[in-house]
Amino acid sequence: MTRREELAAGLAAVRSRIATACAAVDRDPEGVTLVVVTKFFPASDVRLLADLGVAHVGENRHQEAEAKAQECAELSLTWHFIGGLQSNKAAAVTAYADVVESVDRTKLVAPLTRGAQQRGREVDVLLQVSLDPPGREGRAGAEPAALPGLAAAVADAEGLRLRGLMAVAPLGEDPAPAFARLAAIHHDLLLEHPAATWLSAGMSGDLEQAVQAGATHVRVGSAVLGSRPAVQ
Repeated sequence: MTRREELAAGLAAVRSRIATACAAVDRDPEGVTLVVVTKFFPASDVRLLADLGVAHVGENRHQEAEAKAQECAELSLTWHFIGGLQSNKAAAVTAYADVVESVDRTKLVAPLTRGAQQRGREVDVLLQVSLDPPGREGRAGAEPAALPGLAAAVADAEGLRLRGLMAVAPLGEDPAPAFARLAAIHHDLLLEHPAATWLSAGMSGDLEQAVQAGATHVRVGSAVLGSRPAVQ
């Protein structure tokens, strides 16, 4: 198989999984956006994906994302930054990221705002909420109790648009109840911010449970692209 054929097969399989998951809960598959995560894969794959109809691409690391976005600048793509974000890199991320999915603390709001204003653009923001139990090492995301303050800060920021929430299912836990908790947290957010309708959840291994819990965006890498390259 050519690389294009490999990617086409991966995309077809993932889109079929999304459609089946939607059918199980009577959802329209058009309401689920596939974000293909191209971390560690070359810009040539991004070009092939765009040719195959992919419109949303996700990246985890700033340096790689910046270079890849520049190399593919002429393509009509929406770039999602989904990795952990350092406050000293946040302004730079707004140069290419249309969506920043990993805002988990108010310290990021000022540099994101500054970057967006300097470039005269608006950046969509998702708040990353932790679904992990308290005290778990390496956990990412804001505590649910901190979301009201964080949401207000983003909503009030010039150049940023509060779009909704992002989360990752805890390791070693059934993702279905975790995503059910996320849906409840999202419901509470919508009471104060009714336009924050996006819910980014689900990856290659658990996209069905995320879709059935109401995810509007799924972030899929290996199920489309295959195993990550050994050299990173």
